[in-house]
Amino acid sequence: MATRKYLPLLLLAVAVVLVQGLTRWTETAYLLTQLTMSAYYSLLILGLTVLMGYTGQASMGHAGFFGIGGYLAAALTTCNLADMKTHALVTLLDRAGLLVESKGLFGEALLRIHPWAACVVAILTAALIAFLIGIPVLKLKGHYLAMATLGFGIIIYRIALATRFFGEADGISEVPAFSLFPGVTVSGGMGARVMNYYIAWSILGLALVMLINLMDSRVGRALRAIHGSEEAAEAMGVPTARYKLHIFVLSAVLAAVAGVFLAHYNGGIGPSEAGVMKSVRYVAIVAIGGMASLWGALTMSMLLNFLSLRGLFGSYDDAVFGAILILIMLFAPHGLQRLPVWRRLRGKLRRNPPPAGGGK
Repeated sequence: MATRKYLPLLLLAVAVVLVQGLTRWTETAYLLTQLTMSAYYSLLILGLTVLMGYTGQASMGHAGFFGIGGYLAAALTTCNLADMKTHALVTLLDRAGLLVESKGLFGEALLRIHPWAACVVAILTAALIAFLIGIPVLKLKGHYLAMATLGFGIIIYRIALATRFFGEADGISEVPAFSLFPGVTVSGGMGARVMNYYIAWSILGLALVMLINLMDSRVGRALRAIHGSEEAAEAMGVPTARYKLHIFVLSAVLAAVAGVFLAHYNGGIGPSEAGVMKSVRYVAIVAIGGMASLWGALTMSMLLNFLSLRGLFGSYDDAVFGAILILIMLFAPHGLQRLPVWRRLRGKLRRNPPPAGGGK
């Protein structure tokens, strides 16, 4: 059973390596960039799948958590503290090794927060905000919950768009790369692109393993019970409020991690990353992949995000994802994998397995 469960993960790992190898004979840099970005977006999708598909809690504001992670990490690592070097707090941070000294483009002294320290602050902040808003918001159900999370997403978007500290409409640029080891940064050159590619897919793979095990555990069964009927789950002794809040925070943390790493990878972040249409896009991907299918959501996320990054949809990008969401809700509310044609195909494959002799 365990072998069967982890076989897709092994195949995914092999596919990741093969794809990276194949890009050596194609548009290497461009494709690696798109695949890396798609992996980070897929990290958010996995968290949202657990929240919506397994727990049954609608969220239309997860782009807000993505924005919180990306914007906080970007702002903290681009804010120059050189003029405040004698301040007690800055001195304390410097002694703790949380600050990085460097030279600017014109030779000016720069003193900035270390990217990993900013990463931790951004993720913890996103988790705290998710916890605080989750307590009252998760008492709502159905479209009331969706509207409340949509309002949260709009608030984050407007803050990012109107706050000078976050660059207003221009966003934040010149975000430094992560230092994996002393003197080793993941920026610039083909080798760095390959390294970023493997970092993104390693993070995504770890998250996938964690969520698969979580869904196969007692907690996963409790989440499915909550999705089926909160009242029945509560009557059976499941602490529904606690589980819903914890999963909401977990999904927010995954979104924030994706935002942090993508902001550092791109070297910047803009307000569109926290926009409402981004949240609509994420919900559409979860819906088309199958509300309770981590593999389905991952597959559709990689496919649709990759096509979007390739510019296939052009200026109609948001319209395409909006149309996908409408069509899925009308004709396949449980995802494409639940359509009768796919059920019949799976049934035939199970009833007629390939002969042991290779078809002879």
